[in-house]
Amino acid sequence: MFDLIVRNGNLPNGRKGIDIAIKDGKITTVEASIVAEAKEEIDATNRLVSPPFVDPHFHMDATLSLGLPRMNVSGTLLEGIALWAELRPIVTKAELVERALRYCDLAVTQGLLFIRSHVDTSDPKLVTVDALLEVKEKVKPYIDLQLVAFPQDGYFRAKDGVASLTRALDMGIDIVGGIPHFERTMDEGRASVEALCRIAADRGLPVDMHCDETDDPMSRHVETLAAETIRFGLQNRVAGSHLTSMHSMDNYYVSKLIPLMAEAKINIIPNPLINIMLQGRHDTYPKRRGMTRVRELMDAGLNVSFGHDCVMDPWYSMGSGDMLEVGHMAIHIAQMASIEDRKRIFDALTVNSAKTLGLEGYGLEKGCNADLVVLQAADTLEALRLKPNRLAVIKRGKVIARSAPRIGELFLDSRPSRIDGGVDFVPIQR
Repeated sequence: MFDLIVRNGNLPNGRKGIDIAIKDGKITTVEASIVAEAKEEIDATNRLVSPPFVDPHFHMDATLSLGLPRMNVSGTLLEGIALWAELRPIVTKAELVERALRYCDLAVTQGLLFIRSHVDTSDPKLVTVDALLEVKEKVKPYIDLQLVAFPQDGYFRAKDGVASLTRALDMGIDIVGGIPHFERTMDEGRASVEALCRIAADRGLPVDMHCDETDDPMSRHVETLAAETIRFGLQNRVAGSHLTSMHSMDNYYVSKLIPLMAEAKINIIPNPLINIMLQGRHDTYPKRRGMTRVRELMDAGLNVSFGHDCVMDPWYSMGSGDMLEVGHMAIHIAQMASIEDRKRIFDALTVNSAKTLGLEGYGLEKGCNADLVVLQAADTLEALRLKPNRLAVIKRGKVIARSAPRIGELFLDSRPSRIDGGVDFVPIQR
């Protein structure tokens, strides 16, 4: 007797009509037509069953604060930082916790069960840190939340920035962050990368650094990050987020840079929605796209995963907590629309992001944790195209969210009476 069997599912690897049996929070069997009973069964009806979505880059302390204390009129990264600096001193712990929990509720309905959030450490009061540590414990039964100590105003640039980041780590923050391109000078940016990597090595912690989030092709802190990763033996434990300056860099320089990054085994985290919104603001036409070189980095063997980054905050007035929206945008910006490209994009929302976060027991194989999502789409390609409803979200073998299928009714002569957007609206095969 199993606790749950999900029947007739299509898996991301292309296997169709597969049953997944679950007991004691673990996947015990993955095969067609399991002959057994369970306390509960879900018929996936030949729709996609995926491991949960993973967001490797988010700002939960700022989420859902849009309009406080005012709107970002210019729409730029720098005005967003200035706006957050106005809000941060007056925001309360209760407000931070309430907004973060509301976002986590939304995330669960989207099948997003693993999130890495940056937490601003620039204010010495560290209200943001205190709040997000509380949120981490509150959501632990249904969302695995990793926290990055993030010196938004600069590790060296912010008053008490060095001491505040150290205190945040002492309070229990998981990961060392940084923002070298926002330091006063390129040299201070380089020094901050070295100092922060040294801290991570001494404490045995990962690194996740906002790096070169700019249109300036001479912002090359990722080179320093790769070198310091190798120097301190941090391979596979370091992530470079954004890396938008690579969009504007000289091709010859990039031909040297990418092999260095590959040697360092850095995890790459572009943020398609925010990168396309904030970059190229000083351009007239032609206007740069701003996202880093996703295809080239993937082709070089680097682990690329996509982040949502922001939802309704000083930097981004939109967002839905839907990682498929992130992937949908990535397809367009990176011009990766082939079948194989789109499969790689889906992986960047799931298995690649799980690798970035160092998750154990993630996946749809026997012995993995019973965390999965049933989507109203036949396969990963259709999921990216349609951004379908999540029919069931399962955490450790327990259904924690459901959504009704999206069905359209038609009242037309000689036409179908209903349209299932996840099944009927697909290419006609010849």
